[in-house]
Amino acid sequence: MYDSIIIGCGAAGMTAALNILRNGKTVLILEKESIGGQIATSPKVENYPSIKAISGLDFSTQLFDQISDLGAEFEFEEVTELEKEDDIFKVTTNYNTYEAKTVVIACGAEHNIIKAKGTDKKGVSYCALCDGAFYKGEEVSVIGDANTALQYALLLAGICPKVNLCMLFDHYFGDQYLVDKVEKKENIKVYKELLLESVNGGDEMESLTFKNTKTGEEIVINSKAVFVAIGQTPKTDIYSHLVDRNKQYIITNEAMETKTDGLYAIGDCRNKEVRQLTTATSDGAICAVGINKYLS
Repeated sequence: MYDSIIIGCGAAGMTAALNILRNGKTVLILEKESIGGQIATSPKVENYPSIKAISGLDFSTQLFDQISDLGAEFEFEEVTELEKEDDIFKVTTNYNTYEAKTVVIACGAEHNIIKAKGTDKKGVSYCALCDGAFYKGEEVSVIGDANTALQYALLLAGICPKVNLCMLFDHYFGDQYLVDKVEKKENIKVYKELLLESVNGGDEMESLTFKNTKTGEEIVINSKAVFVAIGQTPKTDIYSHLVDRNKQYIITNEAMETKTDGLYAIGDCRNKEVRQLTTATSDGAICAVGINKYLS
């Protein structure tokens, strides 16, 4: 039996593990996909205190190495069920069942999928850091209007002759610092008030068809790839019997406690206003303090 099982190996989950382990407790981290969560796909992190600039992948790797050295156990398994019986949590995965005195839900959020004709074609991606290099020297597009989309556009502008940034609204939702950098890039063209209607081409993408939401005009943009960054939604249905939720985001108090004693939620899956790397690590640290008190 573990003192704590953490579901998710993003920045929030690993920070919680760090602070629980430093108090001599045992921790198992369960992750279904990859280490680092959303931040691992970020080309550059420039808003974390004391670190001028770092890639999201490097940040995640360093944090994982830190908790590994402290004795964190780790398994690549997907959680399929969570129950509590007699003050003990039973966590069932696609391979095993584990027991713990406390559980931390740090499952993050998954990419919102864009809905349009032809989005199953080669060239549609949700990660510019992962797939951008395949389209070096090609004209590409980014769909989105917040920080991730702006970062993707800047990353791609360094390897592609032209990047089309296509926004649904008439204004940005990202940090002004990134907006200024995008608007100064000569090879980034910004389109506003566009809704994707179709991805065109054979097996491989050739262009994108948009509809102007204000005028109704149809616009075709040449593009060999499109990188979609339109937000995320947490997958929390399997925990619904143990927590309260607001539009799938788990409701907690300021101590990261859910309505079930010993069960915590942190990071992007938690109901809160600001979702950044700093708030993810803050959630993890606060949660760990509460868990250490609970176990005592």
